Amino acid sequence: MITRRSLLGGAAAGASMLALVPSASAHAADKADMGTGMWTRDVSANGWRIDPAAIATYRVEGAGVSIALRQGQAAAVLLHVARRWHYEIGPLDTGEGGGVTAHTSQRTVRADFESNYLSGTALALHPTAYPLGGSERLWPHQEAIVRDILVDCDGTVVWGGDLTPAKLSHFQLVARPDAPTLARVAARLDTSRHTELRSQTAGAVADPMTPARREQARRLPRPR
Repeated sequence: MITRRSLLGGAAAGASMLALVPSASAHAADKADMGTGMWTRDVSANGWRIDPAAIATYRVEGAGVSIALRQGQAAAVLLHVARRWHYEIGPLDTGEGGGVTAHTSQRTVRADFESNYLSGTALALHPTAYPLGGSERLWPHQEAIVRDILVDCDGTVVWGGDLTPAKLSHFQLVARPDAPTLARVAARLDTSRHTELRSQTAGAVADPMTPARREQARRLPRPR
């Protein structure tokens, strides 16, 4: 996986041996202490109940990796996010960038939104490349794809790049369990209902660069 930092760092190394010594400020930004705490509530920050019995393991189609998510509508939507990231931003099955993580029973969190992993309603794609509070950014075309993925999810999912502190690898449900929009979006994205999505490739989705899709992405509300 080629990130902005790895590419720019390689170019700088060719120009100067000083680039072999990472700056202290860059490391400080990536390892900023966001604070830690134990999540003691019965529901995660997005309002979903923490219930280990509601978690199941799913294969990310096309990626050859499996992740644990909340069964039903939550899994249908988040698997779509993972599938598109794998095809269009970076592979999830090479081990680079930390792959993909989702449900956990570990209640230590550094930001409230990380509690959503406990309910199986969030995932992190390349979490070591894009950690909480990290300084690494997506390329502009990659962010355009992320925005287009959010268009697919029609307001039911929030990207960690829009949260504070930022975590660019993070995606979470914001729709509540009984939200009609979530039911509608999940039904549309559920690959068990739509066989045409099972072999999805980058070319099988809407072009995120068309004016219509970019306008849809621009209009999506973002967390304040």
